[in-house]
Amino acid sequence: MASALVTLTTLSVFGLAGSLALAWTATSSSVIDLHVRVAVFSTILNLLAHSLMMFYLLGKGRAVKEAVAEHHVPGTHAQQVARLRGPVFSRATWAMALTMTAAIVGASVDVGVMRAWPHATLAAAAVALNLCALQTEIAALRGTGRVVDEVNAVIAAGS
Repeated sequence: MASALVTLTTLSVFGLAGSLALAWTATSSSVIDLHVRVAVFSTILNLLAHSLMMFYLLGKGRAVKEAVAEHHVPGTHAQQVARLRGPVFSRATWAMALTMTAAIVGASVDVGVMRAWPHATLAAAAVALNLCALQTEIAALRGTGRVVDEVNAVIAAGS
């Protein structure tokens, strides 16, 4: 499941970056049309991916907490998982908010209400922040995996 979430998030970030590249190199309205389609799809995928990642980490934390309580595993395993997921929640939330803002401003550019530079600036910042969030998510998944392995080893040794 973790690899599927990383893949989904990575694809969404590549889609956002590709959409940004399309906009910067656009020479016709058909390329702008493609930019809009890729951006809308990638934005929806991005919001889904980050949301699923947060729910997954919540579930892992609960599973660790329940296993520790049920098997009387000593240590701070549940707190470690909570500490690992904390940065994911803040960075992924900010990445989603910036991505949505860039999309909304992009719609304003499309109908001629705003100039393109604020949208381009927000979009570039959204891609950068999404890359940062993705890196944080990967680190949290690795750390959580290690904690789960530790808890499973303690439970197996006690059986």
